[in-house]
Amino acid sequence: MIEVCNLYKRYHGPFGGDWVLKDVNFTIPDNVSVGLLGRNGAGKSTLLRIIGGMDTPDKGSVRHNCRISWPIGLGGGFQGSMTGRQNVKFVARIQGGGDRIPEIIEQVQAFAEIGKAFDQPVKTYSSGMRSRLAFGLSLAFNFDVYLSDEATAVGDAAFREKAKKAFQDRVGQASIIMVSHQIGMLRDMCQAGLWINNGSAIWFDDIKEAIKSYHESIGK
Repeated sequence: MIEVCNLYKRYHGPFGGDWVLKDVNFTIPDNVSVGLLGRNGAGKSTLLRIIGGMDTPDKGSVRHNCRISWPIGLGGGFQGSMTGRQNVKFVARIQGGGDRIPEIIEQVQAFAEIGKAFDQPVKTYSSGMRSRLAFGLSLAFNFDVYLSDEATAVGDAAFREKAKKAFQDRVGQASIIMVSHQIGMLRDMCQAGLWINNGSAIWFDDIKEAIKSYHESIGK
């Protein structure tokens, strides 16, 4: 279960900043996959980063009793001067890979499909290559909840289909919190929905109702 309580977040600039998220409260039950909907800039990626521990709220808290991945698709968090292989090995050690580290490296290399770039510094990667590496690395571990930020929109059509299948294979074993502009993907992969609108988060037990409300808000 993931419980978000009285969460506030804004980004501070020289002239202050508006709240991206304001007094957000919701609970995600175990084994429930959730689609996040909202306009561009609504705070969907910000919320994912906070849930994944990559960002912190100004107020409020996130409590959970499960193992959560980092947001797949953002492609951040890598050490730029290290190669893809070195980054994977480093993360595998932190995650307690132990004797599985060679297997994890091989699995990530095969899934990411970035060729010789796997042994080049990550700072030379395109954003798509970083995302592929992050996607493969996340799938190498058995998380209870996977966070996806447009992860299935990365790469060519063949890789996107591969990414979609990878998530589908996780259904039943783990849950997903997913940001995607592919509404059909949210409908297929998620049971519940969270609509982010004007800093607030509105929970729907049925993803179809969340999609309907979102579409009504943008006049579709």
